Amino acid sequence: MQNSLIRRARRANRRTLRVELRRRTAAHRLASSCRRRPRSLATVAIAAGVAKDTVTGVANGLRSVAKRLGLTPAATARTRRTVAGGRAHRTHTVARWTLTQISRLTAAYRPRKAEYVAAVALIAAFAGGAR
Repeated sequence: MQNSLIRRARRANRRTLRVELRRRTAAHRLASSCRRRPRSLATVAIAAGVAKDTVTGVANGLRSVAKRLGLTPAATARTRRTVAGGRAHRTHTVARWTLTQISRLTAAYRPRKAEYVAAVALIAAFAGGAR
């Protein structure tokens, strides 16, 4: 009886450790991918650790700063979005930015909302390590 309880507890502990390892591995893979090649503003924000409900607003703010500065993305691509589900063949043009461009954008971006200020600080710290 005692042995089965110990075995069950160890199994549960290993299961939680595997979940944490998968989460950390995915985060590291995303971050290193952002350091290697240009990615979208939202992807870099997620890799920097910004909350998912704040990502869209911050990315839109950085896009407007890029328009104001006259900064163009490093690459553009056409991609299919399957986020909404289904097999729709709607392609979207996405802009991909390097980390040095993103650091320029975050330096010029002055958000007023507290969540966006914190998010920009996270993105700037993430992009600043690329130089």
